[in-house]
Formats: sequence, structure tokens, C-alpha cells
Amino acid sequence: MLKRTLTSLAMAAVALPAIIYGGVFYYVLFTIFLAGAAWEFARLYRAAKYEPHDIVTVLGVLVIATARFFFEEAAIPLFVLFILVAMTVHLFAFERGRDQAAVDFAITLAGIVYLGWFGSYLLDLRQLPQGGWWWMMVLPLVFASDTGAYSIGAVYGKHKMTPRLSPKKSWEGYFAGVFTAVIVGAFFAYAFSSLGPQPLFGLIDPLRGALLGLFIGAITPLGDLGESMIKRLSGTKDSSNVFPGHGGFFDRIDAWIWGAAIGYFIIQYFIL
Repeated sequence: MLKRTLTSLAMAAVALPAIIYGGVFYYVLFTIFLAGAAWEFARLYRAAKYEPHDIVTVLGVLVIATARFFFEEAAIPLFVLFILVAMTVHLFAFERGRDQAAVDFAITLAGIVYLGWFGSYLLDLRQLPQGGWWWMMVLPLVFASDTGAYSIGAVYGKHKMTPRLSPKKSWEGYFAGVFTAVIVGAFFAYAFSSLGPQPLFGLIDPLRGALLGLFIGAITPLGDLGESMIKRLSGTKDSSNVFPGHGGFFDRIDAWIWGAAIGYFIIQYFIL
């Protein structure tokens, strides 16, 4: 627990300035996370005897994230380009004798889509008007849900939620996590709209904050379970050991990218 806490404090010391100031600092930090997760994604599948193309996966994620942050109009053409590149490299692999090259192509493409396109909502969320405050509204709901689920599930969890994917998760913990996210969402909406500088005044109220917490608390656990599915396939406990006590890049952002995407669309289309 001490190792986990110290690692969390170190990550917060680096991440908070990036979140507050945004810009290139934020882009560099979170693109490193996405690229690191892409590398781990490919490594997990390689452990399961598949052969996604590591370099194409990581490069595709980096290029798409960069385009989404700086050159939005180029993002779709570059995404299409990397589909073609991925298909091409696996065609050559098949010709050289790799009979499962078609499956490898699908995995490479999945990494580019999931961590490049979908993962880039971590960048898009910060790019919204008042994006730093929206980030501080949305992502803590993911943390609150996870903390509530772990705290209650560890003590009171009796009914297994996903015995194959994650045997320690319980329905008691899941609903506790949703409840925690709702309460934290309502409180943060009140705080950011009524206290101090009121950065989100007029944009969100406690009811809408609670609803945001409900959606994020209910849905983001699927991101964690999705990574668990991949790790079960590869027979691996953590995606890597980059962060002592926390695992790897993919372990850190599995639920973040779901929270960022859900938060982005709710804010963009139902709040702003």
C-alpha cells in the first residue's frame, strides 16, 4: 500500500500541472500514456501467441493523437492511412508464412482504434472550453467510482459480478462505486458552480453533476473489465511494471479513456 500511495503522489505531482496548464505539456504527458498503453497492448497479445505489429500500432496511436490535438482536419485521413499501412504489413507477413496474419491485422487495427482514436478523447476533453475544469470534473468521478467499489466490495462483496474476468469484483462494490460517483458528481458540480472562482457557473448544477456521475460510474468499469479480458487471454496480471504498485500505462488508463469519452460527449452535446 505504501508503494502504491507513493507512486500515486508522484504521478499526481506530474499530472496536475499538465492538467492545469494544458497545451503542449498536457499533450506530451498523455500521449506518452497512450503510446505506452499501445505498446503494452501489443505485448499482451504477443504473450498470447499473436503477432500484432508493435511499431505500426504505437506509431498509429501517436500520429492520430497528435492530429486530434493539433491538426483535427487531418485526423481522419491519417486514420485511414494507418488502416492501409496495417493491412499492408500483415499482407507481407502472411506471404512470409504467418498463417494468422489476418487475425494479427485485426489486433493491430484494434489497438490503433481503441488507444489512438478512442483514447484521444483524453486530449479532446482538455481542449473543451474550460477544459481543465471539465477534466477535474470528469476524471475524479472515475477515481471515485473505483475507490467506492474497492472499499465496499473488499468488505461487503458477496455476489461476484464477473467471476471469469475479474473474480474480486462484486455487485455490491459495483453499486457502491456508482453511488459514490453520483455523490461526488453532485458535490463537484456544486463546488465548481457556487464556490470560489465558480469556473463552471451556469454550465452545470448538482442534478446534472449527479447524472454525469451516474453515467460514468455505471459505464467506466467496462473499460477495466475490457483490459482484464485481454490480460486473461495473455495470462498476465499487469500490462507492465512501469508504475510500482499500479502496473503499466494500460492499467492506468483503461477506465480513464471510457470516462473521458463519455464525459466529452455528455458535456459537448448536453451541457455546453
